Amino acid sequence: MMLVLICTVLGVIGLLLILLSPHIRKYAAGGVCRSQARLDGKTVLITGANTGIGKETAIDLASRGARVILACRDVEKGETAATEIRTRVGGAKVEVRELDLADISSIRAFAQKFLREVNHLHILINNAGVMMCPYMKTADGFEMQLGVNHLGHCLLTYLLIGLLKRSAPSRIVVVSSLAHYFGWIRFHDLMSQGSYNSGLAYCQSKLANILFTRELAERLKGSNVTVNSVHPGSVRSELVRHSTVMSLLFTFFGMFLKTPKEGAQTSIYCAVAEELESISGKHFRYTHKTLIIQPSECTPAMVAPQGRSEETKRKLWDISCELLGIEWD
Repeated sequence: MMLVLICTVLGVIGLLLILLSPHIRKYAAGGVCRSQARLDGKTVLITGANTGIGKETAIDLASRGARVILACRDVEKGETAATEIRTRVGGAKVEVRELDLADISSIRAFAQKFLREVNHLHILINNAGVMMCPYMKTADGFEMQLGVNHLGHCLLTYLLIGLLKRSAPSRIVVVSSLAHYFGWIRFHDLMSQGSYNSGLAYCQSKLANILFTRELAERLKGSNVTVNSVHPGSVRSELVRHSTVMSLLFTFFGMFLKTPKEGAQTSIYCAVAEELESISGKHFRYTHKTLIIQPSECTPAMVAPQGRSEETKRKLWDISCELLGIEWD
């Protein structure tokens, strides 16, 4: 009797999901950046743009007339993505440059060559990331997720900030995540050498993105360079490849997830929206006003209390600079 009841309930739930799937898919998709802004004559740099939301962001910005530079660890995959973008966007100005965010020497070499060859940089999108990988270290001994997601982008931004200022008005977009709510900056074991949990390490790195954005925004006041972080939403991407559990969940609940194109809309909005010209230090995401299916809006989102801590923000900034051997003006 109990088995029959369970099967009946599961059947009803399954039927409801089938009937509601179009509405669920529409809700999960979130909104679309409606800005018609052109980027002719503008230069954009996107890290990790050979796949996922980075590639979709590149496609959109290239279609607006921008010169788009894909900074990728795997140049071959980057060239494949660039070819696809040129095919999809007639006349696209897109190029690939090698950048390994897990290696300080690679970041510095990239920046040196970039500054020699590129005269302007109007939009920097810190998009690349790793998620829930086994315990690994970068070439410089940093825990991989914190090293790539936070420290690598911190150094890259530092090395290019002068060019961004000279190209102003310019924007920096930092791809973070709702996962920052579950993160804490473990100053006593920042590199997870004492204990390691791949999920918590990822959350820590995403919280670091939020804190970095807020501190940098303060330091850039008056420069006409803005910086905002974004939550792209739950996106079907290669990021979960290191986690069997997450891969299975993403497979079973695919209808609740965004496509990479849908996930890219938040980054695109923060890169081009005219109304954000002077907005800095905020965290954005697409949200629905109600559960009724309506066009969603990209608006400033709530940041977790630990992401609003002035003490944590400044302490992480100082430690990050010390680890990277840099000193901001």
